[in-house]
Amino acid sequence: MSDTSVQDTGQDSLRDTPRSAETPPQDHQPRTQEPPTTTGTPRRPLRRLGDLLYSGTSRTAGILILVTLAAVAIFLVAQSIPALTVDPAELKGAPTSFWVYVAPLAFGTVWAAALALLFALPVAIGIALFISHYAPRKLAQGLGYVIDLLAAVPSVVFGLWGIKVLAPGVQPVYAWLTENMGWFPLFSGQASGTGRTILTVAIVLAVMILPIITALCREVFLQTPRLHEEAALALGATRWEMVRVAVLPFGRAGIVSASMLGLGRALGETMAVAMVLSPATVISFALLTSSNPTTIAANIALNFPEAFGVNVNALIATGLVLFVITLLVNSVARIIVNRRKAFSGANS
Repeated sequence: MSDTSVQDTGQDSLRDTPRSAETPPQDHQPRTQEPPTTTGTPRRPLRRLGDLLYSGTSRTAGILILVTLAAVAIFLVAQSIPALTVDPAELKGAPTSFWVYVAPLAFGTVWAAALALLFALPVAIGIALFISHYAPRKLAQGLGYVIDLLAAVPSVVFGLWGIKVLAPGVQPVYAWLTENMGWFPLFSGQASGTGRTILTVAIVLAVMILPIITALCREVFLQTPRLHEEAALALGATRWEMVRVAVLPFGRAGIVSASMLGLGRALGETMAVAMVLSPATVISFALLTSSNPTTIAANIALNFPEAFGVNVNALIATGLVLFVITLLVNSVARIIVNRRKAFSGANS
């Protein structure tokens, strides 16, 4: 009895021993001594001279962009006020108001740029996909160099090409379209005998913005994660199905950005439009007639040398309208891209 009670008492005492009283396991890893902390004000992180120069230069460049944009806006507004307040009869063509004068120009600008983007975007995406995912490496490098060189061609060269080559070449096509498909509103009316129509201008602008959109889309498609592409192929997808489910969704924000950049180029193009188009101050959706709406930039280039007085202010006011249109287009593009990024971040 006594031995059993002694054993029970010993076991109870072992159970009652607190956990903290047990000997902690020995750590065989050597412990490093922590450096003594110094009391007082914490030290500032050491900044190198290169970091200071880079941050200062970047900040200065960003501020200069905002200052320049604000200066341009102030100049346009200040110079546009006389044209907005003057008697409309003093303006060229004696319109009933300034907005009646600028409306056909704004319509022609947006219409030509939208047609150019409609023509260029599918072709640009197809070329970018071919370079990034289908063409052999040597052929892809050669095509990439050609696309980059096309982006550097001056607009005057495209204008000469549009006058001497494209317009005479498409004029028989325009005549056939008006004769056989004149019931369609876009092909209604009498076809132009020279081929210098808003459709010709749209084709020229599409060729001009094609290298920009293609180069940007190509770089975006090449950034697609390799694991996404290999996962789609491993699941049995064909190459086109892999592009459709992996590459295009990943590059959607980049496609929008490239499209808006090309659209901005088309909206502000001057010389090619002024050289190719036979201008008229009308609002018409017909693509093949000789009476075509002109653009704001081409109208300024053609009329500014002989303008005087309040007509100069009227041309500057149309430039303000073009400035606002471009700003709205870029703002819409930024909203779309930000929403796409937010949606992608939420899904990931």
